[in-house]
Amino acid sequence: MAKITGVGGVFFRSKNDAKASMKFYTEKMGINEEWPLGTTFATEEQKANEEHGGVHWSIFAKDNDYFGDTNQQFMINYKVDNLDEYVAELEAKGVEVLPKRMDDKDYGKFAWAIDADGYRIELWEAVK
Repeated sequence: MAKITGVGGVFFRSKNDAKASMKFYTEKMGINEEWPLGTTFATEEQKANEEHGGVHWSIFAKDNDYFGDTNQQFMINYKVDNLDEYVAELEAKGVEVLPKRMDDKDYGKFAWAIDADGYRIELWEAVK
């Protein structure tokens, strides 16, 4: 049986300007911007032993459609140990799984489902 193994990422939309939001988090909160509008929180051990360890955190522009509905202000990315099996189990339980899939050679496989409140959630099986 496939399962969620952790949180892979926390993503949210900026209400105004994503770059200004990132500037706030960098200058006021001390979050290091490792890539445009994002970073990864990971221990040194995670960074040394897991290419995709830690939790990815990123700000998105308010009009970005990655979350689906533009009224959705955040999206959680869940790490799963076997994406295909997990998705099949969700579908068998009546969970709406979106037909779009992504397979990225550098990051892994992605799928999206809709939770009980109608929010899009992201499922991710990292490259091993």
